[in-house]
Formats: sequence, C-alpha cells, structure tokens
Amino acid sequence: MAPVKSRKIAVLGYRSVGKSSLAVQFVDGSFVDGYDPTIENTFTKTISFDGQEFYLQLVDTAGQDEYSIFSFAHTVNIHGYILVYSVTSMKSFEMIKIIRSKLLDKVGKIQIPTVLVANKKDLTKQRVVKIEEGKKLAHSWGAAFLESSAKQNDTAVQIFKMMIQEIEKPAGHVQNRKCDMM
Repeated sequence: MAPVKSRKIAVLGYRSVGKSSLAVQFVDGSFVDGYDPTIENTFTKTISFDGQEFYLQLVDTAGQDEYSIFSFAHTVNIHGYILVYSVTSMKSFEMIKIIRSKLLDKVGKIQIPTVLVANKKDLTKQRVVKIEEGKKLAHSWGAAFLESSAKQNDTAVQIFKMMIQEIEKPAGHVQNRKCDMM
C-alpha cells in the first residue's frame, strides 16, 4: 500500500457561517448546537480516497471580514482551501469574494485548489443566496461547489473528499503561460 499522504486544508469564511460545525461534523460526526466564536482550531483525520490514505490537518480559522488582516499562517504549507458562506446571509456570500481575493494576493497565485461551500441549506425559509449564485461564483473561480448542512451531516465527508480531489488534480489541468522571446 502507498504511504499516507499528508495534506493541510484551511477552512475560511465570514463569522458564524458554520466553518467549525463542518470541521467537527467531519472529524467527530457530531453537531455543536450553539455558536462560540473560533479563534483558531486544528483538527486531524485520516481518510481513504481513491485507494489512497490521506492524513488531513484542518485549520479552522476565525471568521474573516473586509477589515481582517489575512494571517500568513493561512497560506504557509496549505494545500487547499474550503471557502464557506451561509445561504442565509448575503453578507457572507459577498465576504467570501473578498476573502478569496485577499487569499490570492497573499499566495501570489491566480488559481488555488478550492471548494466553495454554501452551508446551512437546511434553513430553507431563511435562504437569501440562491444555489445558482453559488454555482456561478464557483465556476468563475474554477472551484468545486457543494451545498451543505453541517447540522444534517449530509455532505461533510463529501466536502473533504472534493477538497482532496481538487488538491490531487494532475498538474496538466492547469494552463501554463508560455513566454517566447524573439
């Protein structure tokens, strides 16, 4: 059997969108029914994907906003990013665009392995962000997209498997720019 691959994943988003709930649901299979603002937590879990074992280190970040200083720690040795917004908050949807922009500025790349997650899909009566809006945004970024409910635990494992898939995409999928000199 192949050696275990170690991958570090950062979970980013506006405050109270369910970043910690998704991480805890994935790692422990439980839902914490209450909001306690996160400073920063790290979770680990080993998961099998496509016949390969992956040791995942999840960096659950504090909620970011337009004034947050983007921590250098959120870019060092990170293999992929799960960007989370709440379907019940247009502010969180708008903020995820700013967060991604800051992230790209920090890492100095135009494309990074990303899964865009629309969380809290179980709160149908409070929904303000349509699924089409999330899909369109993810498509414009070249990111994977998934709607989720940390409370219902219907997609927590799928999110992290999608993240592994994005990280492990063959390098040939990224277009390299060529410069010819005359």
